[in-house]
Amino acid sequence: MEAQTTTSDPSLKTETSKKKKWEMPDTYVILFLVLLLAVIATYLVPAGSFEREAVDGVERVVPGTYAETDGNPAGFMDIFLALQTGMVQSGGLIFLVLFAGGAFEVVERSGAIKGGILRAVSKTQGKEFWLIAIVSVLFALGGAVGAVANSVIPFVAIGLIITRALKLDALVAVSITFGATFAGFNVGFLNPYTVGIAQSIADIPLFSGMTLRLIAFAVIVGATILYTWRYAKKVLDDPSKSLVGVAAEDSSAEENLKAPFTARHKLILGFVGLSLLFFIYATIQFKWTIDHMAAFFIIIGLVSGIMAGMNYNQVALTFLEGCQKLVYGALIIGVARAILIVMEDASILDTFVQALSIPLEGLSPILATIGMFVSNAVLNFLVPSGSGQAMISMPILAPLADMIGITRQVAVQAYQFGDGFTNSIFPTSGPLMASLAVAGVPWIKWAKWMLPLFLIWCVIAVVMLSVGVLINWGPV
Repeated sequence: MEAQTTTSDPSLKTETSKKKKWEMPDTYVILFLVLLLAVIATYLVPAGSFEREAVDGVERVVPGTYAETDGNPAGFMDIFLALQTGMVQSGGLIFLVLFAGGAFEVVERSGAIKGGILRAVSKTQGKEFWLIAIVSVLFALGGAVGAVANSVIPFVAIGLIITRALKLDALVAVSITFGATFAGFNVGFLNPYTVGIAQSIADIPLFSGMTLRLIAFAVIVGATILYTWRYAKKVLDDPSKSLVGVAAEDSSAEENLKAPFTARHKLILGFVGLSLLFFIYATIQFKWTIDHMAAFFIIIGLVSGIMAGMNYNQVALTFLEGCQKLVYGALIIGVARAILIVMEDASILDTFVQALSIPLEGLSPILATIGMFVSNAVLNFLVPSGSGQAMISMPILAPLADMIGITRQVAVQAYQFGDGFTNSIFPTSGPLMASLAVAGVPWIKWAKWMLPLFLIWCVIAVVMLSVGVLINWGPV
């Protein structure tokens, strides 16, 4: 009888397997571990610094002037003081992210974005290529200006409605929503979360270098549309060519494409578009900064809410809900800043810059720039946060650019490409995995489909960065 009592309980097996299952550490956990490594490094890495000089109002590293100095190793309490100080010093950037999230939440809640997309769909029904192209461009613009990035996830459901009406598969749905968003995000010509933060840290004019970025945006988004259409055409001609299978015909799909796009919606989108254009003008004409942009997003959210017919409570609560959605990503900026505070206080940051510059000295500026791009792509596997990665990378890349003879504008874009591209294929990307879950697409299927496009993007990036080096890309 006692032998029967040893029979295993299935629930205990399940509990045991759950305990044994390894989970990828959260981004905050990874950054805290990096912070601890930085603290340890203050005891092992020799302190040193470069001489710096002001060039056109920007403090730049003087190559060849590195010299060792007295160190200041971090103590136990310094770890937690650095976290608090990092939050305080990054306050402007943190509130930029939060306020941008609040403003875009008000615009999205008004129905203007959804209405505009579905109106574009209804106007292009029966013209599959133009439908894919127009929807992709709309989402790419949203990604490029930071209006749609992590918030693309619910829009994947709209993509499914569109592709079912066209008798296409879920891969196309993810491509014209998530994929197109990050095609625009790759360049981020007006993205406050990535390019805006990186340029601020690199001490170059906010949203400068727009011309080359707009060209790159057109090329990358164009390549994405053609790649998606090539696959979609195969599926339209022969549904068996689909990698994930075409869903059964849904009679309600076309009905779901009907959504109001009122004059009010048009006014809201027009106002937001003109506001962003005005901000570009203001950064050039009035030298507006990150702080101005954060304040300007409050205005955009407030006015958009009033135009949408919300009362004062609705505007306030919707704005705060948008801020709340981005708290996770915003506070990463402060944690990443803490790592640099520890390194700066111990005078070892310049030592790392010097160490990184040595293997790059024998390379041409173009190859060194490509090295920056690749290193940021690898870093994004561990830190899949554009703003967080900017805080870690740019304080190193900016002086490194001075050392190897390339402009800081090129260094900013090397970071941006490294961060942007891998978001669309690394399984550590939260928005990617959530979008695939909404569409019911396995990551392996997506990776197989996405890899050739990812490589095309990389080729375009290498060409653009090379051009940037050759023309000594600056504020134009």
